[in-house]
Amino acid sequence: MRIYAYLRASTDEQDASRAKGELEEFAKKNELKVSSWFTENVSGASLQRPELFRLLDIAEKGDILLVEQVDRISRLKTADWEALKNEITLKGVRVVSLDLPTSHQFLNPVKDDFTARMVEALNAMLLDMLAAVARKDYEANRKRQAQGIKQAKKDGKYKGRSVDVRLHETIRKLLLSGNSYTNIVKIVGCSKSTISAVNKDLKKSLKDDLKAVYLAPF
Repeated sequence: MRIYAYLRASTDEQDASRAKGELEEFAKKNELKVSSWFTENVSGASLQRPELFRLLDIAEKGDILLVEQVDRISRLKTADWEALKNEITLKGVRVVSLDLPTSHQFLNPVKDDFTARMVEALNAMLLDMLAAVARKDYEANRKRQAQGIKQAKKDGKYKGRSVDVRLHETIRKLLLSGNSYTNIVKIVGCSKSTISAVNKDLKKSLKDDLKAVYLAPF
């Protein structure tokens, strides 16, 4: 049995490794060793999670997927959650979440078949419940955000999402130096979508500069 820890944050501005210390403490307390860490910045409402699926691709039957909370692996709508859960089940991987005490029993599997099946069934039910709660919280947060933005626009106070100027400038310089998206991700730890947005702005800026030079009087 190997332990694979998964860390996720929703945006590039958030620290996906925030919970690493807590997971390390949990592993140490249970005399476990984490074989590998998988970290990414992507919404829990999206099924497009390269690192999570890379973990599942590497994992074998009986291995553990360790997370801080169930919402780290799912804020998914029902159909997407069922697809992810099916992938986890087919691989024979067991989810152990710090906020789901019943799942901790997977770290010391019982030998009695009946008890093992009862634990599996109970844990599966609670995992589904927490995934449903995580989705409900996600939808409620989105609704509150939309209401807040609507009111801010009405009051003339809405400015949109703030941009990390320093991060964008660093990405811009790396792009101009010929670095690939993959290299930039490794260097600054952002998502490829952020790099793509900066690259789009960079191309527009360069195009405008060339246009200005072309139209300038001699």
